[in-house]
Amino acid sequence: MSGTFLGYRRPNGEVGIRNHLLIIPTVICANQVCSRITQLVPETVAIPHQHGCSQIGADKQRTFDVLAGTGKNPNVGGVIVISLGCEVIDPQALAEAIKVTGKPVEVFDIQSVGGSVKAIQHGTELARRMRAELDLQEKTEIPFGELKIGVKCGGSDATSGLASNPALGEAADSLIREGGTVVIGETTEIIGAEHVLAGRCRTPEVSEQLYHIVDRFEKEVERMGADMRGGNPSPGNIAGGLTTIEEKSLGCISKCGTAPIEGVIEYAEQIPAGGLYFMDSPGNDIECVSGMAAGGAHLVCFTTGRGTPTGSAVIPVIKITGNKKMYERMTDNMDVDVSDMLSGTLTLEDAGERIWREIREVSAGKLTKAEILGHTEFSINRIGPSL
Repeated sequence: MSGTFLGYRRPNGEVGIRNHLLIIPTVICANQVCSRITQLVPETVAIPHQHGCSQIGADKQRTFDVLAGTGKNPNVGGVIVISLGCEVIDPQALAEAIKVTGKPVEVFDIQSVGGSVKAIQHGTELARRMRAELDLQEKTEIPFGELKIGVKCGGSDATSGLASNPALGEAADSLIREGGTVVIGETTEIIGAEHVLAGRCRTPEVSEQLYHIVDRFEKEVERMGADMRGGNPSPGNIAGGLTTIEEKSLGCISKCGTAPIEGVIEYAEQIPAGGLYFMDSPGNDIECVSGMAAGGAHLVCFTTGRGTPTGSAVIPVIKITGNKKMYERMTDNMDVDVSDMLSGTLTLEDAGERIWREIREVSAGKLTKAEILGHTEFSINRIGPSL
């Protein structure tokens, strides 16, 4: 089934399903100014974080890449970069990295404009002008095949592997048949089942990359003197009926469907168009989703059996569950219920279609529960210690 939806065609040809004005602090010291501007100007969003200073090397580069990638996400129509003025993240370089998309970008620093109050005043004036310009942009018809979606699970229980993850896999296959793109992440969540995904890789080289990122992660855990099994499955996973990391991983990988894996990409790396990709990313919910958003995903489908309210700053997050009791208890946060799979009254195919329909409706403008509730969580996965 092919079709279109109304979305925003960006100057570089990419597609947005939202039209955010994003306020980016380059450093933790600018967080309050950015947050205050979003309080004063409706329809703006900020991404406060704890980084941007006392970082070097690959760690500093990761922060830069995630901030730049989030600004470049096609759901973002315009960006204001706000720095303190003395941090390690170069605000001008960050602005230039985002400007390559053709979207409007403004940048200033708090020290130069005269402190927090003046910075809030200046930023508010910029934001009001830019928001008014974004509101004039018209939507155009976009094929569903141009969508890029992330698939993620968190707060898992036994129903995740039995119902919601396989159903999401069906929806993922539906998008790929349309010519769209799916990215799965959570390197920690495939340990014990990596050989299954490696067997689905398009080429031996891609398979080797997948084994490499798993090996790299396990060695990092060993370097810290820790045991991966000390935190995965988590206490909540165990309470939900999962007993081993292998059991959890076999359920997790079903959410990406059956397509071959075209490539393995690094955390927050730009996601290629067409087919299934694996992004090296942590199992931490917000860090993983933030990496997918920085990579250019339009939305994330998030399965959960235990329940979680989190969303994302710039992309919709669709919450899916196979746990009927939890769905009824946390209906404020859940978008799709496929629990009838477990009673035999809903087929896998129909459950997948239910999720695929939700993806199409959210792409066309329907708000997710996380969006309605104002969940704009954002977090950057770090590599090194602060200096």
